[in-house]
Amino acid sequence: MRTGHRKTPRPRRGGRPGGAGSAATDRLLRILLRRGKQPLSAEDVTVTDRPEVRRAVSAAALGNTMEWFDFGVYAYLAGTLGKVFFPSSSPATQVVSTFATFAAAFLVRPLGGLVFGPLGDRIGRKRVLAATMIIMAISTFAVGLLPGYATLGLAAPLLLLACRLVQGFSTGGEYAGATTYIAEYAPDKRRGFLGSWLDFGTFVGYSLGSGIVTVLTAVLGDDGMVQWGWRLPFLIAGPLGLIGLYMRLRLEETPAFQQATEQAEEARQQPGAEDPTEEARQSGKGRLKEIFTRHWEAVLICMGLVLLYNVTNYMVTSYLPTFMTETLGEDALTAQLLVLGTMIVVVLTITTVGRTSDRWGRRPVFMAGSLALIALAAPAILLIRAGGILLPALGCLILGLLLVCFAGTSASTLPALFPTRLRYGALSISFNISVSLFGGTTPLVVSSLVEATGSTMVPAYYLMAAGVVGLIATFFLHETAGKPLRGSGPMVESEEQAQELVARSRTEAGRRARDVWIRVRHPWVHHHTHGDRDDG
Repeated sequence: MRTGHRKTPRPRRGGRPGGAGSAATDRLLRILLRRGKQPLSAEDVTVTDRPEVRRAVSAAALGNTMEWFDFGVYAYLAGTLGKVFFPSSSPATQVVSTFATFAAAFLVRPLGGLVFGPLGDRIGRKRVLAATMIIMAISTFAVGLLPGYATLGLAAPLLLLACRLVQGFSTGGEYAGATTYIAEYAPDKRRGFLGSWLDFGTFVGYSLGSGIVTVLTAVLGDDGMVQWGWRLPFLIAGPLGLIGLYMRLRLEETPAFQQATEQAEEARQQPGAEDPTEEARQSGKGRLKEIFTRHWEAVLICMGLVLLYNVTNYMVTSYLPTFMTETLGEDALTAQLLVLGTMIVVVLTITTVGRTSDRWGRRPVFMAGSLALIALAAPAILLIRAGGILLPALGCLILGLLLVCFAGTSASTLPALFPTRLRYGALSISFNISVSLFGGTTPLVVSSLVEATGSTMVPAYYLMAAGVVGLIATFFLHETAGKPLRGSGPMVESEEQAQELVARSRTEAGRRARDVWIRVRHPWVHHHTHGDRDDG
């Protein structure tokens, strides 16, 4: 005899078995199960080839090394280039003029992004990355051949400006393409670590460029650098570019892009594929409209994170050497060595930050970095202003550790914001608009504000404002660590991981199907079970 058991009255949902209500319930059940997430099959999971991934990361990183070699050289030679191309100006005006030429390259970056980004989504990442590599190498090499103001007069700075504009145009497709390429090749659980090698190449290039300038300055002196020594670092760009081009031409197209291309081809072969609405959506204008109407939130988040990273980046790499020499009156060699040491710290720690973002997530790393930038920017600049060696070195170290929080995480975070078919174009446009307006203009704006206000704390205030913007962008950022890219299937490192992922997916799909069945066929059981759980 059972006691304390009360039979639950059966509701009259669904009608009697075998009746019209039951048939309707079955139809509803089939619809819900079809709409549910389907389990993964072995064909849905991509197993990456480790040597191929290594080649992809190396080739992409080398392009960034080439790009930032030029930036390191230009930043460290700002004072020298001002004397060569703007000799009639005062020293402060020479610096501003040189940085204005530097910033001009960023004004055409969005144009490069508009051209190369959508092109990379249509014809493939590999071809576009090869094109940007060779354009960048030729234009940088050409700077080393330019005559100075004493030879050509006003035409000399105009030619320098033309070379910088070509560099900016090619760079418009470089970083976004390289991040996209690595992200689409990397296994989901290692995307942060592998992506961080791209910015590892960035700072190796900067360190290489600035290191060469530092050595030449020590050997030739200021007069030797003004006469002819400034040309040598730019001329090195030619051989570097040829090596990078060779490596990129040997690459294969990314698995994600190949998959998206095959799906698009299958869709075109379906009945009704000539639909003019779909054709317009696939066109260049259609893609741009889709980016800014359907993905505007991702565009704004991307721009905010790019602002955070690049304001910090250009403040440290491009403005800080000139700030210490021209504004604070430090010895040029001392300033160059301090910033070079900071870059070495970034290089040594950046892949650790990338690996950490795979484990802890992208949002925590960005959040911690943004809060630290707001809190520590002013103390860092105060230490740099203190003079001597030890305190400025500590201030530079703080800025370097703040920078690496963003540098080690950006390459894996930004591509994950957009779906595969739009990724290169959306990222190119968002990235380059933000860099042009806020990143590349940082040295020009800050140097102008320092000269106008006379306050040497302007760099700190600028960094703090960037930290606030980054904090807001991170608040709206969805966590993507360990997850497949939007529009792509999962990517793993081995067959065993693929089998495990498929098995887990089938188990989860079976559990979901069981829950749907219980809710629809036996809602009173589902309600009674949950009620018991709530009571317990």
